[in-house]
Amino acid sequence: MNIVLWMAQGLIALVFIWAGLMKLFQSEQLPFPWIKDSGTLVLLTGIVDLVAGVGIVLPALLRTLPKLTIYAAYGIVVLMTAASAFHIARGEAKDIGFNIFVALLAVFVAWCRQTKAPITAKYQ
Repeated sequence: MNIVLWMAQGLIALVFIWAGLMKLFQSEQLPFPWIKDSGTLVLLTGIVDLVAGVGIVLPALLRTLPKLTIYAAYGIVVLMTAASAFHIARGEAKDIGFNIFVALLAVFVAWCRQTKAPITAKYQ
């Protein structure tokens, strides 16, 4: 179970760090229509994505302030909920499947890290 937990955290981290770097440095290459509408939103979400990507892995990996990993997971759930609402408001409801998947992964991470389930407790 610990391996699955770390795989989930690693996948979330890769997705968010990639998305953050792309939004900050190569946003013109992203295929999303909303990117061209607001440069400020792209910059803001790029920074938030980078913080989320680092926050979901680094505190647990370094074993310093591991609660920050839980907070990052909850933040990712909020972020994915907001992103889903944003896409629905723009008439892009068909595009929220990935947001839901990432939110569910983040819920899994938060639950495993918070409950200190016997399977994962010795690795936290």
